[in-house]
Amino acid sequence: MLLQTPKAFMPFPTSEIGLFHILRRSQPRFDTTRSIHYGNKTLKIPKTSIKVFREVPKLREWRRQQLLDYRSVGLVPTMGALHEGHISLIRMAARENHRVVVSIYVNPTQFGVHEDLDSYPKTWEKDCEMLRELDQELAEDGSNLGTVSAVFAPTTSTMYPSGRPSQEVDGKGSFVTITPVGELLEGTTRPTFFRGVATVCMKLFNIVAPERVYFGQKDVQQTVVIKKMVKDFFLDMDVVVGPTQREPDGLALSSRNVYLGTRRRKVATVLSKVLQVAEAGYLRGHRSRDELLGPAGELAKLLLMEQNQMLPEERVKFEVDYISLADPETMEELEEVDETRGAILSGAIKMLPVESPQPGEDLGLSDGPPVRLIDNIILKPIG
Repeated sequence: MLLQTPKAFMPFPTSEIGLFHILRRSQPRFDTTRSIHYGNKTLKIPKTSIKVFREVPKLREWRRQQLLDYRSVGLVPTMGALHEGHISLIRMAARENHRVVVSIYVNPTQFGVHEDLDSYPKTWEKDCEMLRELDQELAEDGSNLGTVSAVFAPTTSTMYPSGRPSQEVDGKGSFVTITPVGELLEGTTRPTFFRGVATVCMKLFNIVAPERVYFGQKDVQQTVVIKKMVKDFFLDMDVVVGPTQREPDGLALSSRNVYLGTRRRKVATVLSKVLQVAEAGYLRGHRSRDELLGPAGELAKLLLMEQNQMLPEERVKFEVDYISLADPETMEELEEVDETRGAILSGAIKMLPVESPQPGEDLGLSDGPPVRLIDNIILKPIG
């Protein structure tokens, strides 16, 4: 069902100040950064009508034409390495908007100093092929309002015209910080993560000026941060959250899954199993933190014990970072679930590098570094 909102059929935004930001033009800037993946002369993904924008002024010129043509725009922000989770969001956006923009940009400011920025998968050719196939699928399906119209693939010098900010916790630069929600859970372990996410999303929102933006539920804390930013800064757009897409065995789809390799992939469902135990308690009527998270924690210990009893060349070790029972709007921890509001069950584990790798063993991308996996389950309100 299409979202019933007049913004899909009216010039956006409606305020004169917002319109000024849409019509405003950035001055052309000489950028010596070139990409072997994109190339500054690339205008479209081959065999499609999907435009590829590398520069802000050209994208804004295109966006202004959509405004004049009364065409709504949906934005799906990604860091590339597209998978079915991203594709499901793009499909959703195509059902609800005349034009869909997919951003592909590996944002350095959301990586910590010692995190995997350099090894993060960059798969431009594969991403283009997936978008090409999706473009054909949407064209053949007459139930969609729109199609994938553009990819925004900027360089870091474009996204950070004053220079790339430091990744240090006390680093200098132009940042958007959303607290306290950005300091909890993932923000405790990765203190600069949500600062980087909020900053790059604010930039993307200002550049593309979409009516709707699309995020996946797998990154549930991120969706809470973005919703708060949109609300607190009066950004004229809707935040749409799509359901988590999973492998048949329950593993949440993630671009980082390619690091797992065969051995760790078999054990990677531990987090979803632990969260399902807590969910089952909620469905049986339990509401207290101890009743819900106690059995989940015991299962995590049991599964780790089973691995520790195996031979080094067979086992997989992991560390549980947190299992959380939190308020659905603030991510603050709960002692008791208010069933009229529900709650968010979430967790994070670190899959450690395999011990005693065997000759020819598939260790995953980059020889299997530590992999941080996150997942969540929404405990829906009752009544």
